[in-house]
Amino acid sequence: MKFAPVVLSSLLFVAASACAQAPVDCPSLPASSGLQWQQQAQSGFLVCRAATSDGREVLSLMLSQRDPGIPLTRSLRQEKGSFAGESMYWYQPDLGGQQPPGYAERRISVVKLDKGRYAQIALYPDSSQELGTLQQLAQGMNLTPSAVADGR
Repeated sequence: MKFAPVVLSSLLFVAASACAQAPVDCPSLPASSGLQWQQQAQSGFLVCRAATSDGREVLSLMLSQRDPGIPLTRSLRQEKGSFAGESMYWYQPDLGGQQPPGYAERRISVVKLDKGRYAQIALYPDSSQELGTLQQLAQGMNLTPSAVADGR
């Protein structure tokens, strides 16, 4: 009869692990932004993609337990900003010398939130005005502890 307690404790452990790893939500977006998140949770990270009502992706946010390791070179550094209370710089993405339409306004950054937690933010505006709006939106995002639990 030792089998039943072992099975029961194993099931409880699996259930507790599943609850601890349940996907969390993306940070809230202001209703006035007109944007909606598309969310994808994977093991160790959460990807949030903000799209306009016509489906155009304008912002992506990845919350991760690991440094994304994206090389952000000083020659591509643009504006200074902040995200989740951390100072950072926006960079033009390195597309291997390619400059597709809208490249001048695209931005990317990686922010170390604290030990073992990172945010990678990418902006895909269609104008310099929308770039400023998206940078302000990103600066005002509230990452609550539950939103980045377990690196998600």
